[in-house]
Amino acid sequence: MKKKIHIELLATSVLAILLTLMFAIFVFYGQYREQIIGDLKADAWVMRNLHVFEDSGALKAEAYDLGPDSLRVTLVGQEGAVIFDSNVDASVMANHEDRPEIREAMETGEGIDIRRSETLDKNLFYYAVQLENGTVLRISREADSLFAVFQNMLPTLFGVSAVLFLFCILLSQWFTRSLIAPIEEMAQNISDPDREAPYKELEPFAATIRRQHEDILQSAQMRQEFTANVSHELKTPLTAISGYAELIEHGMTDKEDSKRFAGEIHKNAARLLSLINDIIQLSQLDDGKRELEFTDVDLYKLAAECVEMLEMNAARQNVTIKFSGRPSVIHADRQLMEELVYNLCDNAIRYNKQGGSVTVTVDREDGRVFLDVKDTGIGIAKEHQNRIFERFYRVDKSRSKATGGTGLGLAIVKHIVAQHGAQISLESKVGKGTKIRVTFADAGKDEVCKE
Repeated sequence: MKKKIHIELLATSVLAILLTLMFAIFVFYGQYREQIIGDLKADAWVMRNLHVFEDSGALKAEAYDLGPDSLRVTLVGQEGAVIFDSNVDASVMANHEDRPEIREAMETGEGIDIRRSETLDKNLFYYAVQLENGTVLRISREADSLFAVFQNMLPTLFGVSAVLFLFCILLSQWFTRSLIAPIEEMAQNISDPDREAPYKELEPFAATIRRQHEDILQSAQMRQEFTANVSHELKTPLTAISGYAELIEHGMTDKEDSKRFAGEIHKNAARLLSLINDIIQLSQLDDGKRELEFTDVDLYKLAAECVEMLEMNAARQNVTIKFSGRPSVIHADRQLMEELVYNLCDNAIRYNKQGGSVTVTVDREDGRVFLDVKDTGIGIAKEHQNRIFERFYRVDKSRSKATGGTGLGLAIVKHIVAQHGAQISLESKVGKGTKIRVTFADAGKDEVCKE
C-alpha cells in the first residue's frame, strides 16, 4: 500500500510539473508574440505619421537597408502589386493581394499575420496598415516559432525539470510517510474503541474494521467454546458406555446388572446419537449448505401434529400440553418448521414442573402469524435470557443433564428463525415460567384446513 501511494503521488507530481511547464511555454510564447506585434504596430504607425512612404517614386531600397535582424518594410499598392521592399527587389515579388494581413488592412485599415515567408523562407510576424493614399505599409520581423522557442528553452527546462523531479521524489516520500503513519498506528490499536480515526473520512472504514475485528474475536471464542463443549458433551456418554461395556465384557455383572447396564448403554448411545444429529444440523444451518424448499405451510396444522406427537412424552413427565389457535399459512420450509415447533415444545416440557402445563398457540396479530409456546416451568433469570439461544448454554446444568437435552435445541431454533426472516422474543420469570414467541414476516395467505 505504501509503495502504491508513493508511486501514485510521484506520478501525479510529475504530471503536474509537465503540464505546468507546457502551460508556461504557451503563456511565454503568447506574451512574446504579443510583444513583437506591439513593437511592429508602434513602428508602423510612426512610419505612417512621418509620411515617408506616400511618395513611392522616391523610395530606394538601399536607403532602408535595415539588415537581416531588423525590420523588413514593404509597400503594397491598391491592386496588390509590391511597390517597394527593403530586403528584396520588388519587381521580382509576386502580387500580395492574397496575403492575409494585406487583405485585412485593405478591408479594415490594419492587418496581422504570423506565417512563413515564401520569399525569405523564414518565420515572420507581419503588421500592415493602410496609408491615406490607399497603399498598404507592411512591416515584418523574423521571429522564432513555438518549436524554436521550445528548443531554445530545452536546456533550462531540462535542468528545472530534473530539480523538480528530485523534489517530487522527496516530497512524495514525506507525504506517503505522513499519510500512512497514522493509518498504521490506527491498525495497531484497532481494538481500542476510544481511539479516533486519524482522518475524518476513515471513520466509517475504521468502525467497520473494528466491528469485523470484534466479530472475528467473538467467532473465534465461540468456536473455541463450541469445541470444548462438544468434546465434553461427547465424552460424558462415551465414558459411560465404555465403563458399562467393560464391566459386561469382564463378566463382573450378574444377569440383572447386565440388563440394567445394557439399558444405560442404550440410553447414552441414544443421547450421543441425538447430540451428533443436532451438531450436524446446526453445522448445515451455519454454513448454508442445507437447501431450503419454501412452500405454503399451515402452521396451525403443523403445530397440532407436533403437539399430538409430544403428548405421550409430556404425560411421562406429568406435564399437560394444550393447543389452540386458528389456521394460518406461512411461506416456509416445512421440515425446518417441524423442527422449530418440536424443539420449542420439547424444551418447554423438559424444563417444566411436575403437574405443570405447556400451552401452544398459533394465531395472527397485526396481519402477521405468530407461534407462542408458554410453560409453567422453572423460568429463566434475567441475566441468562440473552444467552439461552447460545450453543450448549444451560441455565441449570444439573437439571439439563437429567432431562437428557443436548443444549442445542434453542440454538437450532434461532438459526431457523433467522433463515426465515422471522423474529423471536422471550418473556420469563423465575419460578413462574417462560413464553417464547416467533413472529413471521411473511404471513402468506389465510387458508382453512379441511380435515
